[in-house]
This record gives sequence, C-alpha cells and structure tokens, in this order.
Amino acid sequence: MSHPHPELTEPPPLQPGAVRIVPLGGLGEVGRNMTVIEHEGKLLIIDCGVLFPEDHHPGVDLILPDFSYIADRLEDVQAIVLTHGHEDHIGAVPYLLRLKPDIPLIGSTLTLALIEAKLKEHRIKPYTLTVREGQTEQLGVFECEFVAVNHSIPDALAVAVRTEGGVLLHTGDFKMDQLPLDKRITDLRAFARLGEEGVDLFLVDSTNAEVPGFTTPEKDIFPAIERVFAKAQRRIIVACFSSHVHRVQQVLDAAAEYGRKVAIVGRSMVRNMGIAEDLGYLHVPPGVVVDIKKLDDYPEDQQVLICTGSQGEPMAALSRMANRDHKIEVGEGDTVVLASSLIPGNESAVYRVINGLMRLGANVVHKGNARVHVSGHASAGELLYCYNIVRPTNVMPVHGEWRHLVANGLLAEQTGVPPERVILAEDGVVVDLVDGIARIVGAVECGYVYVDGSSVGGTDEALLKDRRILRDEGFVTVIVVIDSSTGKIASGPEVLTRGFAEDESLPEAVLPRITEAVEAATAKGVTDSHQLQQIVRRTVGSYVGGKLRRRPMIIPVVIEA
Repeated sequence: MSHPHPELTEPPPLQPGAVRIVPLGGLGEVGRNMTVIEHEGKLLIIDCGVLFPEDHHPGVDLILPDFSYIADRLEDVQAIVLTHGHEDHIGAVPYLLRLKPDIPLIGSTLTLALIEAKLKEHRIKPYTLTVREGQTEQLGVFECEFVAVNHSIPDALAVAVRTEGGVLLHTGDFKMDQLPLDKRITDLRAFARLGEEGVDLFLVDSTNAEVPGFTTPEKDIFPAIERVFAKAQRRIIVACFSSHVHRVQQVLDAAAEYGRKVAIVGRSMVRNMGIAEDLGYLHVPPGVVVDIKKLDDYPEDQQVLICTGSQGEPMAALSRMANRDHKIEVGEGDTVVLASSLIPGNESAVYRVINGLMRLGANVVHKGNARVHVSGHASAGELLYCYNIVRPTNVMPVHGEWRHLVANGLLAEQTGVPPERVILAEDGVVVDLVDGIARIVGAVECGYVYVDGSSVGGTDEALLKDRRILRDEGFVTVIVVIDSSTGKIASGPEVLTRGFAEDESLPEAVLPRITEAVEAATAKGVTDSHQLQQIVRRTVGSYVGGKLRRRPMIIPVVIEA
C-alpha cells in the first residue's frame, strides 16, 4: 500500500451533506502540503507544495503530492487556496496547473506574486483572485473567510471554510508573535469569533507542537545580527531562505546602520526580494543595495552578501562558496551567518558546509551558537491558547511528522477536546465530517511523485533502489559467450567491477565458480540465455554476499554465438 494504514479500504461514497477531507501531503512529513476538501460533489484544494529530497532519493529534484485522487475530477475543483508563499505550500502548483491551467488560484498579494513568477517560468498564465484578511469569498459550494496569521513570510492567511456540512478552520503555517516586524499579528479575535460561531473541524499546524512555551519573537533576532555587524572585520555573508523577507529586512537595516553595502546573490533570492520590494513588503534603505558586480568597488569591511544555501543545498550559493566553486571566494576573517533553522534531514549537509567555510578561515555564526533565527511556527503554549479560544468540536493536526501530530493531538486533549474527537491521520487517509462528528472512513493511494530532471512521475521506488545500490554497493558485470551449437562456454567469463575496494581480487576468486555453474547448467540442457543469466547472478551474488559482505548490482550478460 502507498499509505501507512493497509487495514483501511477505499472510502465509501460521501454521504449527502457531509464534508470529506483528504490530505495528499504534509501529514507525516514536513513539506508537500496539500489538502482536498469535498462537499456536494465539488472540491476545494488548500495549498499545493513540494517536499525536498533527502539522501535516500538520489537524483531526485523535487517530490510532489500524488494528484491521481483528483486527476479525473479536475472539472470539480472550484479553486486552489494558498495560505502563504513558501515552497512547501506553493511549489507543486505549476505541476497541477499543467493538467488544468484555468483552476483559480486564491491567495494574498505576496503569495500570488511569488507563484505567478514561478508559473511564468513554466509558461503558465494563471487565473488568480487576490484576497486579504477579513475578506469572504464564495467559491462554489464553499464559503471561504480569510484570517491574518503571523509566520516567517509576510501576508500569510488562515482560511475558514463554511459549508452546509460544517465549518472548518485551517490555520496554515502560523505563530503568535505579539510584536511582529510588519505589525501584522495573528488575528485571535477572528479565531474567537469563529469559535463562537462553532468550528466543527480545526486543522492546526503541528510543526512546533513538541516545543514547550512560546516561539521567540522575530525582533529578538536583531541584537544578535547587530553584534555580528559590530564585530565583523571583513565581509559578512548571510544565508537564509529566499522567501524570508523579515530576515533580509533586518540585514538591510543593520547594513545601513553600520555603513555597509549589500549585494543579493542567487536567482530565487533576487527574484523574491525584488517582488517583495515592489509590493512594499521589503523596505530597502537608500543606497544600501548594490549590484554584485559593483560590490568589489567597496572595501571588504563594507561588504555584505545575502544568498541562499542555509540548508546545505549542493547547488546553492553558500555550498558552492564552501567548495571554492563560486566567484565569491570566502577567506580568512569573513563572517558567515546561517540565519535559518535546520530542516530535519539536512543536518549533515549543513554541517558539511559549516566545516568547509571554517576550513577556509571564516567565522560561522548559526543557530547553535547565536540567536540568529527563530521558528515561524507556534510552540505548545501558543497552540494551547488557540484551542482554548476556538473550542473546536473536532481537531485534526496537520503539517508535521508523526511525532508532531501526536504531540499536537495531546495538547488538544489537555484543553478538553475528547480523545475520540482528535483525528490523527496521515497522507491519503480519508476523514469524513458527518453531523458534526469527524471520523476516518478509509484511505486512497497517495505515494510520492518524483521530479527527476525533465521527468515527472517516471521515477519510482524500484529505480531509486537501483540508484542507491549503485551508489552504496557498486556493481559487477559478467560477460559469458556460449557456443550455440555445443552449449559450451566459447569465451569468458569476463568480470568487470566498479565501486569495489577488492576490484583486482574479485574476478580471480569468482571466475571458477561462474564457469562451473554455467557448465553444470548447460550439461543439464539449459540453453535459454535468461535462465543462464539468473544462474550467473545467483553465483556472483552468493560469493560477494558471503565473502565480501556486499550486495552490489549484478548485471549478467550471456551471448549466444
């Protein structure tokens, strides 16, 4: 099964008046967020994001949600509501719109500007509707009210979905910073009003549910950034997410205060910050930002670079600097600031970059040794506040690994939500809201869809397994020529290996075994080349596995001559 609940069958037809919720990504993982809501035969999609590959996905560029559940029902999709502009919430939109380009996109000004720039690269011109907090839109059978929430990107929204079958409130990604840099707080008054109206199902961001207390305010980061600028003797290089407008704003403000010039490096960073400035979300102090080509006109103690690569991405600017593969050469006395948190799974890549930079003589400042980043997600104390304010009938934790979902569910129970009304589901698990009660009713196929170069969906687990074997275990090729008239070995066996420390000794040791096995098979009348290939494969595999403790890919070639 492609979902973790093989005991669950296909869901039954949706009852009249009921609401169905089908998460196609974001539950059991951090990324690939996508939720489908169904009512009266119509569909509403909330977010459509990507998941970034890990080490066990060799060659994969992106991982998409599985659209097969809705592929033959795209005419029923009323809209795609985007809660904010992060890649794990908007990155898969181009791939969905390839199937039907005129699905309306609903989102805030900045969110739509970011996705429109991305769609332009895919040569898709979308139909969009800009909304803001406090606005209500009727999207077919779904009435959507948009609520301001605070996150690590401006213009984030929660969405309340009203249907005849009940009211759903989806937080999107949020936190409750009470002194945000853009003065735009999470609208708890709207949450309370919706709670008074009655929220039948509360879908809540779980990412920081295990973290006690409250998430540190963004403003508390500035003193640490200011200290970096006060102490740095040479260049300062700041790496952060290409969408983190608030962090870039803090760096620009510090640069202006300390008389430094800033150059922005990296295509996505330049594009996103240009959009943010044009729309008024980023305020650039006069004369601070200069073109990267002109940065060398200024002394090194006046230079600041803002780039991508805070997660150790191999092709990002910072990784290439660490590997001396970038026009910016990091040297003795430079200060590098990694202004982001570690996404689970990226730890090794990030520490590899840190070590590379320090080996070049740079001073590296990161979350482990300075307060240069705070999370964009609500911690346990904030989630408790939300549950007490909203008082939902049912709760469905979203956005997080299984441990995050469980921790969030326990918080809901502590505030009085009955345990049977806390729905812990993963991708593909179908939840129906009937007469105010939410229940798991089945599951649908919901696997990973891999973007691999120009291929979308062509890569599967079998191919990735082969790549992992080639990467980790090496391969052995065995060539045997069989005389078609006599059935005896006419040439070979010839053994070629790659990825073995024992390259030279392996052929000598395994050749007699292959010869003996093939001759024994042909003596018994086995002439089919496929059968002989399997015999060669088993013979080599048995030897290599037993003697060398390796499981390489074995490619036997039997030729009849």
